[in-house]
Amino acid sequence: MKQSFLKGAFFITAATFLSKVLGSLFRIPLQNIAGDEVLGIFTLVFPIYMVILTLSVAGIPLAISKLISEALAKNELDSITNIYRTSTVLTFSFGLIGFIFLNVFSVPLSAVLGGRSSLWSIIMVSFTLLVAPYMSVYRGFFQGFNDMRPTAFSQVIEQFVRVAFILILAYVFVNKGFPSSKIAAGVMGSSVIGALSSLVYLRWHYARFIGKRSEFGEKRYTYDFQQFKSGVIKILRLSIPIAVGSLMMALLNLVDSLSIPTALKVYGLSHISDWYGVYGRGLALVQIATVFSTSLVLPMVPAISASIALKNHAKNIQLIEKARGLNVMISWPAAIGVMCLAMPLNMALFGDLRGSSIIALLGFTSFFNAVAVLDTGILAGMNLQIQSAKIILLAAVLKAALNFLFVSVWGLIGAALSTLIIFCLISFFNLYLIRGKYPVSMLTKSKIIYIGAGLVMGMVVGIPTYYFHVATWSRMFSLVYVLLTAFVGAGVYLGIILIFMGASQLRKLPLIGVMFEKVVRK
Repeated sequence: MKQSFLKGAFFITAATFLSKVLGSLFRIPLQNIAGDEVLGIFTLVFPIYMVILTLSVAGIPLAISKLISEALAKNELDSITNIYRTSTVLTFSFGLIGFIFLNVFSVPLSAVLGGRSSLWSIIMVSFTLLVAPYMSVYRGFFQGFNDMRPTAFSQVIEQFVRVAFILILAYVFVNKGFPSSKIAAGVMGSSVIGALSSLVYLRWHYARFIGKRSEFGEKRYTYDFQQFKSGVIKILRLSIPIAVGSLMMALLNLVDSLSIPTALKVYGLSHISDWYGVYGRGLALVQIATVFSTSLVLPMVPAISASIALKNHAKNIQLIEKARGLNVMISWPAAIGVMCLAMPLNMALFGDLRGSSIIALLGFTSFFNAVAVLDTGILAGMNLQIQSAKIILLAAVLKAALNFLFVSVWGLIGAALSTLIIFCLISFFNLYLIRGKYPVSMLTKSKIIYIGAGLVMGMVVGIPTYYFHVATWSRMFSLVYVLLTAFVGAGVYLGIILIFMGASQLRKLPLIGVMFEKVVRK
């Protein structure tokens, strides 16, 4: 059982990591193919879809898996069939409501987002809501049987197909001379194709599974409205807190989409989608930096939840300290690296230096972003997701106010500044809640060394760049410079840790620790 659990955890973690990387990296070639305006429209519209999708399905797969695993333990096979039927109706209903909402309010939403250029993108992405919620039922079903592979493979299939169609359609539409609004609509429509491909795979796997399980295929179970009502209450009771906790990034991005375009008009800019595409460059790089840190750290959250359930106070503190320390160890140098290499990164990936200061500030913000994501997960494990949700909602209101205030005065750099302030505040109040139950340290000796090593690394890679004329570099030269400099920076960072903390700390690093262990053995 333990081996099966570990194998399932590996599959789902690896798939989530790969999916997130694909979901972040594709923005770079998309901008290269279609330009800043298309990237801007995508960056404006996507948060609206993500908020509605999160409200529709986030938490439901986990709720279904929990109810099915409990029914299996009690050998209540009729309950499993009823859970499947109830969740299918429930998720499709939520998706249909979201689909109707986006289509009914597509015109006013596009006006708020800066103009009619986003209208068809909103309509196209709404069709995904007819597929994605239904897809989540199958994922939860298989997870309930402790089989994580269908979820893992379906996530990868969805992202591969989606990203492939995004880039292919963008290339074809650009060559045909289509306007940015239609190119962006094609990009958003690729989400439908990706979700459909994942659903086809899951449905095929489900049919095979049911065919092998005679207890599901031969016996007919009664099902009435009372059972449906009871099932809906059980699923929602479990899924709503999870959905609220999952809403943080989507909600804050939605606030940006709804508030920044209006503030940019006050600032005096036109062509809002194009300027928001420049802002989207920074968001793409920040997401990449955050993906690498949170994907490596977040698998520790279930261990924290299990330990808290056992009421092992000392172990809880140890696990939380370890997770937060590892997060600083990984995310801090990533944030400093993006900040210090913002100009050559911008030139290498996007072909010019527009928005380099925004990339630098958002790069630094990615550290607090990673801290906020991890601490939100820890709070969920501590059953404090309601308090965490209140912090997120208050942060969303404050971010809207700061966006209007800062962007109307300073332009897009004001949006990056408000993002930094908000994630600092979320991180502070999350830590305040955690310390209310467990006296974890704000700063430890190891964290101070990580921070100091990151700052030294930042000076080593950043100061030379300040004296170079990056604007005259080619994209290839910029890319080679970034790769070589990152290699040097990593050596400096790991060297300082090795000097002040010893080899034991390097062994804690995912992937690097395994390689280091092999070198030591040889």
